[in-house]
Amino acid sequence: MTSVLRNAVQAAAFGVVVGFAALPIARAEEPAPPFKPAISDEVATAVSQMGKTLLAKNQSITARTIRVYLDQSGQPLHIFHEMKIVMRRPNRIAIVSTGDDGKHNLFYDGKAASIFLPDSKEYAVIAASGDIPSALNSVLDKIEVDFPLSGFLTDSPDKTLLSDAIAAWQVGTANIDGVECRHLFFHQKSGIDLELWVEKNSAATPHRLIATYRRLPGQPSLVAEFTNWSTQARPSDSEFAFRPPAGAKKIKLTPAVAPETKRSK
Repeated sequence: MTSVLRNAVQAAAFGVVVGFAALPIARAEEPAPPFKPAISDEVATAVSQMGKTLLAKNQSITARTIRVYLDQSGQPLHIFHEMKIVMRRPNRIAIVSTGDDGKHNLFYDGKAASIFLPDSKEYAVIAASGDIPSALNSVLDKIEVDFPLSGFLTDSPDKTLLSDAIAAWQVGTANIDGVECRHLFFHQKSGIDLELWVEKNSAATPHRLIATYRRLPGQPSLVAEFTNWSTQARPSDSEFAFRPPAGAKKIKLTPAVAPETKRSK
């Protein structure tokens, strides 16, 4: 049952391990020598503008994601999800996700994080506190999953995006749903290449993100498109509080056992 809940949180897909991406990445044992990232002026300006926009206290977003990864036979598979996200800084978030693997919801009310599977009416509650990234990290620690989008939710989205960059530049512009956007590219020390499309204006609201994991077999990727990104939402406390429906079954999570631990027994 833990594996089911692990998939549920992964489907919610809203957290971070490495910058704006979150699949396991092999890193060098020794830190790289200091260097000055080659960040173009266009990227620096756009990312700074985006960072200010994303610090709004209240936000609502619709995100559609496609995860591409290799199955056991080496064939690329595509997993689709649509998420509706509502958040209120610093410590409230609700994610309702519908995807190829079913429906999965996550709620954090400042006191606990709740994961709910509407299809099976199963849920789990995880002790969590602090701001949104801290709470999501608590969930990640308990269930060992990734949340590839929560770099947008940190207190410094601009610094989070640029902290791992070796180089970043503007590729050009593109029209997304009738909105002119800057197409930005980020090459990262972690081996992840990011493409980000933000509105070509002072808000620089994100419209699309693609992460390609160059160091992993088959170079899997994540594609996310954002619509209805609003900073005018006024969510009530009830939107972040989970109340189990009639007949719902609470699942007690057990710690995930690492493969080395299993072999030692």
